[in-house]
Amino acid sequence: MEKLARYRTIITSIIEQEARYRPKNAEIEVCQICDTQHDQYQLLYLGWEQDRRVFAPIIHLRIHNNKIWIEQDGTEEGVANLLVKAGIPRDDIVLAFHSPRKRQFTDFAVA
Repeated sequence: MEKLARYRTIITSIIEQEARYRPKNAEIEVCQICDTQHDQYQLLYLGWEQDRRVFAPIIHLRIHNNKIWIEQDGTEEGVANLLVKAGIPRDDIVLAFHSPRKRQFTDFAVA
């Protein structure tokens, strides 16, 4: 449980860090969603760009089976790299946006 508490803290910190990057359009709100009870974490752009609705998940992470699953990564540096820099072992990070077949070719966990 100590490991998961550490993971939650690191994930929340990364979400907060990435939320500092604001879209150029002032009509877009940056929403941080950190549900530590269900271990779902998201950074979302929400609002309007002229007449077009913006609903864009930039980051979606979850803790599942004691590993961090990256469901969506729209960051410049890459969330996996940020997690590794924060001390998360590569074998505890799943690139869930890749198909299970392709994950074996990454430097991260398969599942």
